[in-house]
Amino acid sequence: MTIHFVHVGASSGIGAATAALFSKLGASLALTGRKEDNLQKIGQKCSEGNGEKPLLVPGDLAKEEDIKKVFDKTVEHYGKLNILVNCAGIIELGSIETTSLQQYDKIFNVNVRSIYYLTMLAVPYLVKSQGNIVNVSSVNGIRSFPNVLAYNMSKTALDQFTRCVALGNNVCPQFRYVC
Repeated sequence: MTIHFVHVGASSGIGAATAALFSKLGASLALTGRKEDNLQKIGQKCSEGNGEKPLLVPGDLAKEEDIKKVFDKTVEHYGKLNILVNCAGIIELGSIETTSLQQYDKIFNVNVRSIYYLTMLAVPYLVKSQGNIVNVSSVNGIRSFPNVLAYNMSKTALDQFTRCVALGNNVCPQFRYVC
């Protein structure tokens, strides 16, 4: 069986490494990230991994229309979805004294709201395929660190979201959530 999945946050770091690994394992990938040049590079690396060129959908997950575009293009291209990997995340420095509401909104839009929306869009497809969701979080979600207040809060929210979605899953008991 071919695994089809959308992987958000694939243009750098953990996301890029995860995409490369899944391509070597034979997965058909739809990759998104803000950094289009990096996304092209990881797409090429994934092509070398299994000979299949991944679907590349550049986008800014702080923008609702980009989130919808990423999801729609993936489903249109592959016709189904087995795995959603939510790996996108941004961090900005700041305490309660120095973090602006704009910084807070930006971090929460990418680190929490985009994952909520993508999960909402993906669940009907994942239930049908008995698929999986992987939410990549951080130790910052369970342990406090100085000068990254909004980031810490966003990762705590992601951890709680993951647990709540898993607990509320009455539709498809074999449907798994990983954080």
